[in-house]
Amino acid sequence: MTKIHELASVLADQIAAGEVVERPASVVKELVENAVDAHSTQIDITVEEAGLKLITVVDDGDGIADEDTEMAFKRHATSKITDRRDLFRIKSLGFRGEALPSIASVADVTLTTSTGGVGTLIHNVGGVIQEHTAAAARKGTTVTVRDLFGNVPARLKYLKSPATELARITDIVNRLALSYPNVAFSLVHNGRELTRTTGRGDLQQVIAGIYGVQSARKMVAVNGKNPDFQVKGYVSLPELTRASRQYISLLLNGRYIHNFQLSKALIAGYGSKLMVGRYPLAVLDITMDPLLVDVNVHPTKQEVRISQEPELTQLIQETVFKRLSQENLIPDVFDEMPAKKREARTTDQLTMALNDVSAKYDMSAQHTQSVTPPAESAASTPTPAQPTTPKPTPAAGPQPLQTPEEVPVEPVVIHDKHDFGLPAAQAFDAKYQTEQVAAPLGRSVTPVATPISDAESAAVTAPTPPAQRFPQLRYLGQVHGTYLLAEADDGLYLIDQHAAQERVNYEFYRQAIGEVSDDEQKLLVPIVLDYPTTDVLELTNHLETLASVGIHLESFGPNSFIVHEHPTWFKAGQETDTIKEMIDWVLKDGKISVAAFREKTAIMMSCKRAIKANHHLDDQQARALLKKLATAENPFNCPHGRPVLVHFTDQDLEKLFKRIQDPHHSGDDWGE
Repeated sequence: MTKIHELASVLADQIAAGEVVERPASVVKELVENAVDAHSTQIDITVEEAGLKLITVVDDGDGIADEDTEMAFKRHATSKITDRRDLFRIKSLGFRGEALPSIASVADVTLTTSTGGVGTLIHNVGGVIQEHTAAAARKGTTVTVRDLFGNVPARLKYLKSPATELARITDIVNRLALSYPNVAFSLVHNGRELTRTTGRGDLQQVIAGIYGVQSARKMVAVNGKNPDFQVKGYVSLPELTRASRQYISLLLNGRYIHNFQLSKALIAGYGSKLMVGRYPLAVLDITMDPLLVDVNVHPTKQEVRISQEPELTQLIQETVFKRLSQENLIPDVFDEMPAKKREARTTDQLTMALNDVSAKYDMSAQHTQSVTPPAESAASTPTPAQPTTPKPTPAAGPQPLQTPEEVPVEPVVIHDKHDFGLPAAQAFDAKYQTEQVAAPLGRSVTPVATPISDAESAAVTAPTPPAQRFPQLRYLGQVHGTYLLAEADDGLYLIDQHAAQERVNYEFYRQAIGEVSDDEQKLLVPIVLDYPTTDVLELTNHLETLASVGIHLESFGPNSFIVHEHPTWFKAGQETDTIKEMIDWVLKDGKISVAAFREKTAIMMSCKRAIKANHHLDDQQARALLKKLATAENPFNCPHGRPVLVHFTDQDLEKLFKRIQDPHHSGDDWGE
């Protein structure tokens, strides 16, 4: 008996189904794409129990002739291509001929179709046709899928929660609706309508139906082309962003695709107008010759290979950049500088006598500029610069510099993952090792001593002052309203005032948020938040996580939430932006824990309420900030990991001014 044998057709279909039918959303995708290829103008999708119990797709397309219905359930049977040349000129969404047989091999499928006359009904269970009869049907096709994965229950354990699976289905329908605005789509789950488009061909109207009217109003049309490609669609203004790339829809010849390079080109078109970690909403429809793209890469057909991809990425970047430049956005200051000035400025920075210091502190040329650090500009809202001549009143100073009295002093639950070990922390006596413990603000940390010998004990009894972990800083002045200058016994210190107060604020907020205070501020005008259906379904799984930090979302219509109050520690005037940013974290990382969520919230609030660049402090405010910084558990880094201060030793300063001579020079050759 031979060892090699041909697999049974049903088993082969189930193997293929492992690639084509991953989840209920895959079934919806394949059936709807078939309906689109059949020139449908109306496609109605109905699902029950997130697609596991029932999926029905009804279209008004061309239908299938009776003699072709059984052939449609055979592997690699298709009407889209006929020979090898067609494989490189694919204009349809489907062409492999694997969808129907793969779905039928793992479910109970009923197909009713008609080309305009007498209809046909096919009942296929587990890949075996049970019934083939005539039926009354309108023109078009209706496919009903029941008991998905019923004959392969092992696949069920790999599925996510019903809400997550439904969100995947909604996302697929939304992408297809954006790809074909001239087709009317509707999605109903358990009797509730989730998505509906009009099919009028207006892409912006479809965007409004999916992402909300307010979001659609903040998107502008883009249009660009070259001899090989045409790019058109809508991109959001820099003020409308999200925390992930999933709101970028790239459509290639009507097909939704994943392509990192094209997404990267779109984001590059914004230049420096986007904050770090924020991404735009965009729908880009790319049209090109089918000969320039290979869609036969993956069974899902969402990964493609594009010929002349560098030219396409350049076109996307230039198209987005030119369109946004018409909106009178803030220009890049370096673009306004003459080339000679830019070159001279760069040369001056690189030729400064900082070589010896840079090797020790890893200082780059850009660190010498008095500009807002990237982490600050990305996480905070710019504030107007304060005048330099008059001294600001205490009310205009940094806040909060003191811990409010109403905050209970209890052990902190959230641990700071940014508290890295630093050289300054090694200044303790080597004979003792301290064990860092989580202590609230205002409480001391008790060192745990290691056993020592009698000789060492005698030496320790001598009145030797212990080395300090943080230097005693004496305030000298402020540089460009951004950095504080201070001195200590061991040299000169330069402190980033924003990073310093960010650290102070973080250690306060992580305790305040960890306590989950019940103090909340009622809103005179409630905040209404609109989200697409996919986000609404995801948020329903994390309402308790949001409530743990005082964000109580109440349903306010199909795709809206309303907020009536907010925690009292929110900064006035930034309530809406703060709530939106916290919700974006949940949407970006659906598995976020309560502790991690509170930590992110503490970091955000510490940054928003910290001193900004170009904010001039008087001597009393600056000294108060340095005093508070010295009491922090980790005064060396801000919550984002940036250094709070840099140290110039006396030897470093002498090197800068060439007061330390090279070894090969004699002291007699130089004057002091």
